[in-house]
Amino acid sequence: MQYYSENMTSLGRSFLDRREFLGQTASGLSAVALASLLDQDRLLADTPKVDPSQPHSPRKGHFDAKAKNVLVIFCAGACSQLETYDYKPELIKYDGKPFEGGPPVTFQGPAGDLARPQYEFRPKGETGKMVSDMIPHLGEIVDDISFIHTLTSKSNTHGPAENFLSTGFILDGFPSMGAWSSYALGTENQNLPAFVAIPDPRGVPQASINNWGPGFLPAVFQGTPFSSTQPIRNLQPPKSVTGKQDQAARDLLNLVNREHLNQNPHDSELAARIASYELAARMQLSVPEISDLSTETKETLKMYGADSQNENKAAFARNCILSRRLIESGVRFVQLFNGAYASGGNLNWDGHQKLREQYDVHGEIMDQPAAALFKDMKQRGLLDDTLVVWCTEFGRMPMFQKGAKGRDHNPQGFTAWLGGAGVKPGVSYGQTDDLGFKAVEDISSVHDLHATMLHLLGLDHTRLTFRHNGLDRRLTDVHGHVVKEILS
Repeated sequence: MQYYSENMTSLGRSFLDRREFLGQTASGLSAVALASLLDQDRLLADTPKVDPSQPHSPRKGHFDAKAKNVLVIFCAGACSQLETYDYKPELIKYDGKPFEGGPPVTFQGPAGDLARPQYEFRPKGETGKMVSDMIPHLGEIVDDISFIHTLTSKSNTHGPAENFLSTGFILDGFPSMGAWSSYALGTENQNLPAFVAIPDPRGVPQASINNWGPGFLPAVFQGTPFSSTQPIRNLQPPKSVTGKQDQAARDLLNLVNREHLNQNPHDSELAARIASYELAARMQLSVPEISDLSTETKETLKMYGADSQNENKAAFARNCILSRRLIESGVRFVQLFNGAYASGGNLNWDGHQKLREQYDVHGEIMDQPAAALFKDMKQRGLLDDTLVVWCTEFGRMPMFQKGAKGRDHNPQGFTAWLGGAGVKPGVSYGQTDDLGFKAVEDISSVHDLHATMLHLLGLDHTRLTFRHNGLDRRLTDVHGHVVKEILS
């Protein structure tokens, strides 16, 4: 007991020691001052302040934004950079020869010989950008967009790579880039979802709803999937219920919900649920109107290819028109998919066996509608405040697979492009090696792409965080930098 008493007395003296007290006080005040300075310089992470009763109300970013909205065109299945935008004349020179120093085995098996681009490349626009004959319509917009030729991925498998491109992580359970955007900024149109995902008419991509899911963010920020051919389910009341009956039931439910919320003002989940129901009610009026393409002119439908005899092309074209209408109506983030999950590349860009034969099909479906979407948005002035991104989950190898006429998966260097608000036109950033095998100059990552997209929305990717399991999570994990070279 004497030992205990003496130690407690000694400890008490240390707590009451004047010099130590003043020293700790000074350190504490210094920390407060440092935090204040960091906050003034916008160097501290912060969390958007979301009103649960109005989760989609517009919110300001960290600084003035160049873009208000984002449209992502996602080519599922890994569209080959070597058959689209990354011209490699050395592949023509060494066509049919072994890849000296190259990998003997790739994702699906033994590697074959080097293979030339399966389409001719021609200079396009005033910039003279070399573009494949597979996508002649998209070749017409090269002067308006910037290319990043050196994207890299952490996975060479479709599902995890789609996760990585859409969420910044290869594992399931993380918020999609559209969810992050709507969480940070809300939306200007309160009658439509802040984030809409439009799957390919042929089906959903391999990672499915992970591409537009909320992860650990509140569920209200997940993407709402629908398309021109598949309207939102359960939006309309049963035919046996009249409009008056439906409105009366809605009014009564609203009254009960509000009364319960008044009695439980701190129940954020209830407030969010009420807000979700109210948005669904408003969507009953707004979604049918925006999905009705009969108001589009014949000239517009023809420009997009919506009048094509190719049913898949016509359906994708209608989805492109729907995308433009959603952006036009103030939807914050639209993710448009080209290609659906299927083994063998029959429904997407996964060209393992007969790449030329497969890409003849997919290029026809994607090229004209996607190009028309960009051109139409430009002529309507929508690109003044909309960022457009074309991307895919990884690229393809410069050699064919052994015994086949297709290319295997390649995450070491592939292409994306950006256009619209805040993007410098006619720029090609970064280079892959002479064979298009891997990025060698100005190497970029998907995190860099995400950081750049958020920057254009007025968001500092290092400050956009959400506390989850004791960590301040963000879209770019602990990586990423803004690719300033492509910004205007």
